[in-house]
Amino acid sequence: MNPIIVNLIQVRERIELAAIAAQREPEDIELLAVSKTFPASAIEEAMHAGQSAFGENYVQEAVAKIVQLEKLRPWLIWHFIGPLQSNKTRDVAEHFDWVHSIDRLKIAERLSAQRGEFPSLGPLQVCVQVNVSEEDSKSGVPLHETEALCDAISKLPNLVLRGVMAIPAPNPDPQIQNQAFAAVRECFAHIQAKHFSDPGYQFFDTLSMGMSDDLEAAIAQGSTMVRVGTAIFGKRDKITA
Repeated sequence: MNPIIVNLIQVRERIELAAIAAQREPEDIELLAVSKTFPASAIEEAMHAGQSAFGENYVQEAVAKIVQLEKLRPWLIWHFIGPLQSNKTRDVAEHFDWVHSIDRLKIAERLSAQRGEFPSLGPLQVCVQVNVSEEDSKSGVPLHETEALCDAISKLPNLVLRGVMAIPAPNPDPQIQNQAFAAVRECFAHIQAKHFSDPGYQFFDTLSMGMSDDLEAAIAQGSTMVRVGTAIFGKRDKITA
């Protein structure tokens, strides 16, 4: 059996077991396959194994693959999950369905304006990235600034505010993993409860956190979407684009 198919089965089993341990329904947790640096052929293999949502970090590389797989577009959902520079927003607005990594209002405003140039695509689904570990090397807003950015984004046209995303500092200790994810969950829950009746928060339902090494802790703390690359596609070479 193809290794990608085997890996997908194993990751889905991990998600199911983690959900059961957390007394949650496995179907409430979406698997986002992070395909950055891997070829379009790997995405096709995963798609034939039932995977539809794919995450990419590098705009130039991602757009090339999206164009290459244009014939499969009706069955694929493309998520941009990497740091986003102002000069790359147009390509993202034109080609992606989701953006997880908004950390500045300027980026959201550019995405909103540029998405409006492609009315047939519908609104872009977006999450605010939270820098829960306050790492200088990592994108994201501090926890205490998250609500203000969400509120500003909720008023923009052509965007749908879906939730928050976080990438805590790597740590092998499950207790520390849980603490970081719990802080993001509490922030998300506070915003969700406070703005429950606000029109701009109508679809605020996504807690995007957890990767290959810590998805169990993320699911225990309420993640609704885990972003898994290595455990599906294998080790990757670093690139920049």
